[in-house]
Amino acid sequence: MWTKNSAGLFRPQNRPDEGDSPSGSKMAANKVKDDVELDEMEDEEDAGDGVVVSKRSLLGALNQYQNVLEMMQALSPSVKRRLKALKRLQFEATKVEAQFYQEYHELEMKYEALYQPFRDKRKEIVNGAHEPTDQESEWPSDDEKEDDLCDETTKMKIEDVAADSKPAAAAEDKNKKNEPEKGIPDFWLTIFKNVGILSEMVQEHDEPILKNLKDIVVTLTDKPMGFNLDFYFAPNDFFNNAVLTKHYEMKCEPDEGDPFSFEGPEIVKCTGCTIDWKKGKNVTVKVVKKKQKHRSRGSVRTVTRTVQNDSFFNFFDPPAVEDENEMDDHIQSLLTADFEIGHYIRERIVPNAVLFFTGEALEDEDYEEEEEMEDEDEEEGENEGGGGVVNKASLRNAAAGNPNECKQQ
Repeated sequence: MWTKNSAGLFRPQNRPDEGDSPSGSKMAANKVKDDVELDEMEDEEDAGDGVVVSKRSLLGALNQYQNVLEMMQALSPSVKRRLKALKRLQFEATKVEAQFYQEYHELEMKYEALYQPFRDKRKEIVNGAHEPTDQESEWPSDDEKEDDLCDETTKMKIEDVAADSKPAAAAEDKNKKNEPEKGIPDFWLTIFKNVGILSEMVQEHDEPILKNLKDIVVTLTDKPMGFNLDFYFAPNDFFNNAVLTKHYEMKCEPDEGDPFSFEGPEIVKCTGCTIDWKKGKNVTVKVVKKKQKHRSRGSVRTVTRTVQNDSFFNFFDPPAVEDENEMDDHIQSLLTADFEIGHYIRERIVPNAVLFFTGEALEDEDYEEEEEMEDEDEEEGENEGGGGVVNKASLRNAAAGNPNECKQQ
């Protein structure tokens, strides 16, 4: 399973451990102790990568956890019974929380329909189907003086070219300058290249295709809870599809095995679509040639095979998972990244597309990231001082060498 973290993205959900029984508590404590010792041995090796966790912080967390275990074991049966009653109340409250998120999703579906007319108008302007009126274009800008200067410069250049009676090429150049530019060229491609999480996916051979991307539409679904990302393309030389779709399915109920880990809806599955590539235009594969030498005769032959190529369009072909318990780390990592990207496109890119094009939303992202880093530094300092209560998840993160996730609760 994947759960939403503090950044609003989705990560693999931690499985319950064996710390709920006295024997399980000892096993958990011993395992953590072994992990701490192993981490201490690897400190010198990891130092170059900047992932060393403070030994004092780890040992402090271990001591705190052992103290909590000892305290729990020392409680009287009547107190333990009351704690179980509190946990039952907590579980019932979690079910109400799940109902809240379900109704919140229904409210989102209602308002998506109200947002859509504005996004349809945005699509028309981006693609040159509608030219905004003076009233529609009225918006304060810090670059207005600069724009006026550019207009004057352009006007002077056009007048200079018109006055030049020399070659016919100059007249042709003048016509090109006077030709009106439709819409906002490369709108979505520019956004993809501006946003770090997406620019890493876009390869050079993807750019000519993404120039044909006309719009991205988010559609929320109810049963099951989820959402679609529909990518609309103009007719192009690469594939025949007019729309490429990615569907994400979500779960909004506590996990039976670990109900208290519930933090809201989580993406549990995604499916892509088949791209109908035109002959020789599939950028998601490449042909590799390899020479093979015959052992006895010594003759050499060239063998060709098709392998996967890095491309943004692999986004529409996510790995299929039949049993999440049997996933290897590589597949889990791919799906976690996929879920984060899908969530980010839905929550940030589509609603605020113009701000990502102009870069204004990127400035907000930088500030948010800086604030998160400051918060993490403060939490690490508190851990070193021994304050607060460290839970099992925090201890696991610390032992695994993830100090940024070792947070107090």
